[in-house]
Amino acid sequence: MDSPYGFDTLQIHAGARPDPATGARQTPIYQTTSYVFRDADHAAALFNLQEIGYIYSRLTNPTVSVLQERLATLEGGVGGVCCSSGHAAQLMALFPLMAPGRNVVSSSRLYGGTVTQFSQTIKRFGWSAKFVDTDDLDAVKAAIDEDTRAIFCESIANPGGYITDLDAIAKIADEAGLPLIVDNTTATPYLCRPIEHGATLVVHSTTKYLTGNGTVTGGVVIDNGRFDWSASDKFPSLSQPEPAYHGLKFHETFGHLAFTFHSIAIGLRDLGMTMNPQAAHYTLMGIETLSLRMQKHVENAVKVATWLENDPRVEYVTYAGLPSSPYHGRMAKICPKGASSLFTFALKGGYEACVKFVDGLNLFSHVANLGDTRSLVIHSASTTHRQLTEEQQKAAGAAPNVIRLSIGLEDADDLIRDLDEALAAASA
Repeated sequence: MDSPYGFDTLQIHAGARPDPATGARQTPIYQTTSYVFRDADHAAALFNLQEIGYIYSRLTNPTVSVLQERLATLEGGVGGVCCSSGHAAQLMALFPLMAPGRNVVSSSRLYGGTVTQFSQTIKRFGWSAKFVDTDDLDAVKAAIDEDTRAIFCESIANPGGYITDLDAIAKIADEAGLPLIVDNTTATPYLCRPIEHGATLVVHSTTKYLTGNGTVTGGVVIDNGRFDWSASDKFPSLSQPEPAYHGLKFHETFGHLAFTFHSIAIGLRDLGMTMNPQAAHYTLMGIETLSLRMQKHVENAVKVATWLENDPRVEYVTYAGLPSSPYHGRMAKICPKGASSLFTFALKGGYEACVKFVDGLNLFSHVANLGDTRSLVIHSASTTHRQLTEEQQKAAGAAPNVIRLSIGLEDADDLIRDLDEALAAASA
C-alpha cells in the first residue's frame, strides 16, 4: 500500500524497529527453529489462525518477517511471503490458484528455467501452461479458457530485456476474472512497481538485484490485496472451507490478506520451501542500497549497450534503454528510471563465436546468475536454456548466437575493454 515515505527511506526502515530485547539497531538473525508459547491457550490460538505470532520457523521467523514487510511495502502490496528461491516463489504463487486440469497462460519470453518449470515440472501436479507472445494481445485473450487460473509474465524479460505492457495484460486479466502474476526480478521495485500497472501478485528471485551480492538464494510472493477471490468458483482454496482449519474460509476470514495467510498456513506448512533467517538478513542488507545500485547498474548498462550496438562484430543488442529498441517507448511508461542492466546481444559468428567470446573474457564472470555487483556473462543456449528446443530458445530471446550480459557496478570503461578483447578473440 502507499506510504508517506520515499523509496530510499523505505528500503532502509520498512518493517524494522530496534530489537525490543536488546536495542540492536540492525535486524537480528533469529537463528531458531521454534518459539515458546505463553500457555496452552496461546498455542491453540496460533494453530487455529486466531492469533498472529511465531510457531515454527518453517512458517514464520522474525528476521524473515521484516524482509517480507519491507518487500511488500516497496512493491505497494499488503503482504509478502518469502521462500527458498525464485523458483519456489513461482510455485508458491500458483499453488493456491491451481488444481489438476487447470492452466496458466504464460509469456513465451521467460527465463529458461521458468519455461522448463512451466512446460515440464508442473505437469506432475496435473497443471499446464500455454505459452504466448504477450506483445500479441489477441493471442493472450485467445489462450484463456475455462480452465485458466492465472496469467504470468516478467516485467523485464530475462534474458532479452524485453519490457511487457503490463497495463494491457492486466486489463485482459481483469476482463477474464483472473489474477496477473508478474515476475519483477530484473526490474526490482525501484525501476518498476507492477501492482501500479494492475498486477495481482508480484514474484521475485531475491537472489538477484534485491540481495545484489551473490551470497544467498531466496524468493518472495507479494499480494496487492485487491483481488476478489470469492467472485467466482475458480479459486476454492481461498474462497471455500479449508478442511485442515475446521472449515475456515481464507478470503472470508482474512479479507485482503487471504492469499498471504494461505501461503503461510498451507503453502509453507506443506511445501516447506522456507527462507532461512541468515539469507533474509543478507537480503535486508542488500536492499538498504538498492536504489543506489540500480542507478549505477542502469548507467553502466546504457554505456556498454551503446558501445556494443556500434561495434561491427555485433549483429544486434536487445537493451530497451537504447533509443533503437522497439521497447524504448514502453520503458517510459513501465520503468521510467531505466531498463535495468540485463540484456543480450548477438554475435555475427554464431554459436562457436559465442563460446570463444565467453572464454575470452576476464573481468566478466561466467556464471548462471544475474543482478550481482559484479558483471556476469552467460551463453544461454548452451546453459540456462539448454533444455529447450531451438525454437523455444529463439522465442525466449536466447538463440544460439546470443550472449546474455548482466552489467555490474565496475567502471564502465573497464567493462568495455574486456568486451573488446573477448570480441577480438571470438572473431580471430
